[in-house]
Amino acid sequence: MWNVLTVDRLDRYIARNVLAAIIVVQVVLLGLDITIAYIGDLSDTQGDYTALDVLLYLAMRLPWRFYQYAPVAVLIGALIGLGSMASSNELTVMRASGRSLARIVWGVMKPVLLVVVVILLIAEFLTPRTEQFAEAWRLEQRQGEGALLTSRSGWQFEGDSVYRFGAIRADNVVLDLTRYRFDERRLIEAMHANRAHWEEGEWQLEGVTTTHIFDDHTESQYQEHTGWETELTPTQLDRLLRDIQSQAPSELWAYAKFLQSQNLNADQPLLYFWQKVLMPLTMGSLVLIAASFVFGPLRTVAAGTRVFYGVVTGLIFKYVQDLLAPASTIFGFSPVWAVLVPTLACAAVGIYFLRRNG
Repeated sequence: MWNVLTVDRLDRYIARNVLAAIIVVQVVLLGLDITIAYIGDLSDTQGDYTALDVLLYLAMRLPWRFYQYAPVAVLIGALIGLGSMASSNELTVMRASGRSLARIVWGVMKPVLLVVVVILLIAEFLTPRTEQFAEAWRLEQRQGEGALLTSRSGWQFEGDSVYRFGAIRADNVVLDLTRYRFDERRLIEAMHANRAHWEEGEWQLEGVTTTHIFDDHTESQYQEHTGWETELTPTQLDRLLRDIQSQAPSELWAYAKFLQSQNLNADQPLLYFWQKVLMPLTMGSLVLIAASFVFGPLRTVAAGTRVFYGVVTGLIFKYVQDLLAPASTIFGFSPVWAVLVPTLACAAVGIYFLRRNG
């Protein structure tokens, strides 16, 4: 009974030290990032959009920034937490008392599991809404009421038609809509609408100019109002025009399935989907790397040196993932491997050094 209580206390002690270090690192990273972003965004102030509004906008985007920096915070936090215990010989005492290396690493994993749960909840439920609200609020402050929800244009295939959408407003009004309709590869019709609005489950177009293209001539007609038959819903258009990185995993999966149903390439939404879903494996591999630095070849160096190597490792990990993302499209392998390859590589290196020194 005493041994069980001792083990539990040691687990809690390790978890508390590592979690505290992760939180401190995350706060520092967020503080630096917000400060740099605030200075850079001050040049965007205009009209009713003041310096205080810039700060409020950055505060609204805190969940997204928290999600972005979580892997780096876990890596550096685990290094600092374990490194501080190593410097005070606490890890040596644990090993001498019969504590296995695997059990110490498991004690580090426990607070990381808590961080992973928080990150997944943020990615699914909080980030998509805060990013959308922050962008809409910022544009309304700068442009007034009725501002665009996003200024990103987008293209979409559907059946024999190709659509171009200018933007979508917060009230689900689509602006600057163009449709090109083809008969096999021959363009037979071009339609442009000033706007489209969603009413009772159907789209209604306003200010519609339609040009029919024949072999020897073209014919144009103008309509103030007309219906628009399409399977595209406001939700799907929002996913098309909204920044794909901020979308929830469920939204990314639904968007990828929609693209595949249209025989379109869905690699990009699938890539971000797998990045978010496989976040537990990613953070677990980074913890193994951090532990291998403390118990492995860097166990005798200064804490600052370990942190430096941790930052370098985190950057290499990110750059490899960023390089494999377009490579998955060019070479035709599944986007899931663009996420798994660097993750498994980190885990393999970490396990190798831990086994060699365990």
